[in-house]
Amino acid sequence: MNFVKYFASIMKSRCKGSVTLIVENERWGHIPLLHVFRESERERQVPVVIFLHGFTSAKEHNLHYAYQLAEKGLRVLLPDAHLHGERQESLDEVEMSLRFWDIVLTSIEEVTILRNELTTKNLINEQTKIGLGGTSMGGIETLGCLNVYPWIDSAIVMMGSPSYVNLAKAQMTQYEARGFDLAITDVERKEMLETLRKFDITLNPRALNGRPVFFWHGVQDTVVPYEPTFNYFNALKKLYVHEPQRFQFMTDKTASHAVTRKGMLTATDFVAHYLSV
Repeated sequence: MNFVKYFASIMKSRCKGSVTLIVENERWGHIPLLHVFRESERERQVPVVIFLHGFTSAKEHNLHYAYQLAEKGLRVLLPDAHLHGERQESLDEVEMSLRFWDIVLTSIEEVTILRNELTTKNLINEQTKIGLGGTSMGGIETLGCLNVYPWIDSAIVMMGSPSYVNLAKAQMTQYEARGFDLAITDVERKEMLETLRKFDITLNPRALNGRPVFFWHGVQDTVVPYEPTFNYFNALKKLYVHEPQRFQFMTDKTASHAVTRKGMLTATDFVAHYLSV
């Protein structure tokens, strides 16, 4: 049985009181996505969360986040990233890895495309709050979006890394150490890093502008290291000294590169609260 259809049938049948949740597999422009909402709010202008999946994952792998958010009255969009899910091509993991930043920057561009589609479909107005979140690569994309999109009202960053430039340099060093030919010139490398600087939120300390942001990260994470993200949080928390509850970091000392249920529930409660007040 198709997983999405199966999950949707469960969500349609599971009710709390009179609440029924709907999952629809749609295509907004060129972007395939899952659209999750309360049946009673199909056409209402309610707060929205766009949730971005991780590297080599797909939209349906984050339905548990969508369930928690939609149950609280939010509309949720789960898009497939470039080269992922319904958009996958015949690339192996090494080829995909070399396209990592192309995927990230495409997702950042597509977040604003989805916002425009929400407006076109009359599902939001100028007062409707919009949240953003993601796991791993999706968390990295979320931080890039926070740097360039002031209209994002709140965000949850699960295992994301804020410094695009440092992460890209580390990746290139790792690839070359493993014997991969990156096939780029020194000029192209410099141009790529200059492009990434535009989205690197560590180079723009005022970018958050007091917006509520929640981080979750496992100390044992060897895929997206814990320390750079935690250090970024510590450097910025002084900007939230009068409202520290709006800027939170949840550390799991034993977790690796997998979000715990407690982390998922705390994150969804956080963003649902700030999009609803």
